[in-house]
Amino acid sequence: MDKKIYIKQIKSIINKPKRQKLTIYALGLKKINHTVLHTINPQILGMIKKVKHLLYISNITKSEIK
Repeated sequence: MDKKIYIKQIKSIINKPKRQKLTIYALGLKKINHTVLHTINPQILGMIKKVKHLLYISNITKSEIK
C-alpha cells in the first residue's frame, strides 16, 4: 500500500511569487485551511519543499485508512 500524506494550506498566497502560487495550485490547494490527500512520491515532496512555509503536513498511518 502506498503511503499517504495530508497537506493543508495555512497561509495566504497573496504577495507571494508566481512560482509559489502555481505550486500551491498544482498541489490542488485552493484557499486557506483547504486540505488535500496525496500519495507520497518525489514530485509531491519537491513541491512541498518549495512552499513548506505556507503548509502544514501530516502523515497518516495504516490504521487511519478504513
